[in-house]
Amino acid sequence: MNRVHIKTYGCQMNERDSEAVAAMLRARGYRIVGAEEECDIMLLNTCSVRDAAEQKAIGKAANISARKKKQPDFILGILGCMAQNRGTELLDRLPDVDLIVGTQKFHQVPDYLDNLRAARAAGVPVGETIVDIAEEAGSQNTIREHVLEEKQVGAFVSIQQGCNMDCSFCIVPKTRGDERSRPMDEIVRECEQLAERGVREITLLGQIVTSYGRRDYTHTGGVSPFVQLIERVHAIPGIARIRFTSPHPRGFKQDLVEAYGRLPKLCPYVHLPLQSGSDRILRAMNRPYTRERYREIVDALRTVVPDMYFSTDVIVGFPGETEEDFAQTRELFEACNYDMAYVFKYSIRTGTPAADMGDQVPEETKEARNQTLLNLLKANSERRNALLLGTVEEVLVDGPDQTGKKFTGRTRGNRVCVFDAHPRLIGSLVPLRIERVSVSTLYGSLVVKD
Repeated sequence: MNRVHIKTYGCQMNERDSEAVAAMLRARGYRIVGAEEECDIMLLNTCSVRDAAEQKAIGKAANISARKKKQPDFILGILGCMAQNRGTELLDRLPDVDLIVGTQKFHQVPDYLDNLRAARAAGVPVGETIVDIAEEAGSQNTIREHVLEEKQVGAFVSIQQGCNMDCSFCIVPKTRGDERSRPMDEIVRECEQLAERGVREITLLGQIVTSYGRRDYTHTGGVSPFVQLIERVHAIPGIARIRFTSPHPRGFKQDLVEAYGRLPKLCPYVHLPLQSGSDRILRAMNRPYTRERYREIVDALRTVVPDMYFSTDVIVGFPGETEEDFAQTRELFEACNYDMAYVFKYSIRTGTPAADMGDQVPEETKEARNQTLLNLLKANSERRNALLLGTVEEVLVDGPDQTGKKFTGRTRGNRVCVFDAHPRLIGSLVPLRIERVSVSTLYGSLVVKD
C-alpha cells in the first residue's frame, strides 16, 4: 500500500513540483512507480491554463475512480492548479477523490497520505475528502528536493512562485498566488548540491522568473537580483549550462541582455512570450509592452548574440481580435524569426477578465489563424535547421535515445540532436558535426579530436 504513481499535466513548473513531491514521499518510505497499473496511490498533478487541460485531468480521475470499486483501499489524489482553482467543487463530479491539495501545500502530501493509509490499516471509516487549498507563507521554499535518475544531466530549480501580472486571459495568479521568491543562498546551495551529484545543466523556473527577488534584494551596480542569481550559479564548478523559463518581456532590461555576452554558461536561447503582435490586443490582454518594445528586446539580444535562438507563446483569437490585429501578429511573428513557438487558440477561463469580454472570435477563425502561424513556424524551423548542415555544434550528452541504440543531447540553442556515442560521454560537452536535419531534430557524428 505504499506504491505511488504521479501523473503530471502542464508546464515545467508542474514537472518540478511533482518531482519534489516524489522526493518527499521517497524520504517517507513510499515507492514511486512508473506504471499506473502497479500503484496503490495515484496522484494527478494538474494544470488550469486552459479548460481542455482541466477536462483531461477530470476525465482521467473519473476513469481511475472506477478502480476504487475493485480496490477499496486505493487512494486517489488531485494536486496542483486545478485543485487550487476548483477546490471542493471537484467533489460534485469526483466524489471518490480522497485528497485535494493546492499549489501551496505540496509539502503536506506525505502527511496526508500517512493519515489516509493509517486510517485504512486500522479499519477506521474514511470521513470527508481531505481538501487543503489554503495559502501558506514560505511555501515557495518547500520545492527543493530532487529525484535524480542515474547519470541525470539536467535539473529544474524552482526560484520563484506566483504572479502579480494579472494578464486578462490568465488564471495563474488565482492558482499560484502572489509573487514569492526563495532566498538566493538556498537556491545557490541547491544548485551546488545538484552539481555534486553530476548535474551539468540548470534550468531556473518561475511563473515570472525574471521578477525574481525584486522585493527582497537590491539592484547592485545596475544588476537586478535575477541576474545576480545567474552570476552566482554561473560560478558553481561543474555547472556547464544555465537556462531559465518563463520570463516576461518587461524583465529584459540592459543588465539581462548584457549577461548573454559576458556569462558563457548562459545558453543563447530565450523563451520570450509575445501573446500578440497588436498593440490594441496587448492592451486588452493587460500586457505592459508594445510591439515596438518587444522587437527592441529581440534586436538587442541578437546584437549581443547574433545567432540567438528564440521561442515564444502566442494566443490567436483573443476577444475582439480583427484580421488587422492578426496581420500585425503574423508580421511580428515572421520578423522575430522564431525557432520554436507554442501557439494557442484562445479559450475562455472562468474567473478571468477576458471571460466576460464581448466579441468572441469564431472557432473556425481561431483554427485558421492558429494553422497559419504553425505553418510559418514549420517553414522557419526547417530553414534555420538547414543552415546548421555541415557546422559543428557543442552538444551536452543527455543519454540514450528512446530506441536505446543511439544517444541524444542538446545544442546551446536547445536543439535536440541524435548521434552515436559511448555511455562514458554522458554529461560531457562534445563537438557534433550536423549531417542531417528535420523540423525538430539534428542528426550528426562526433568530431574526433586530433
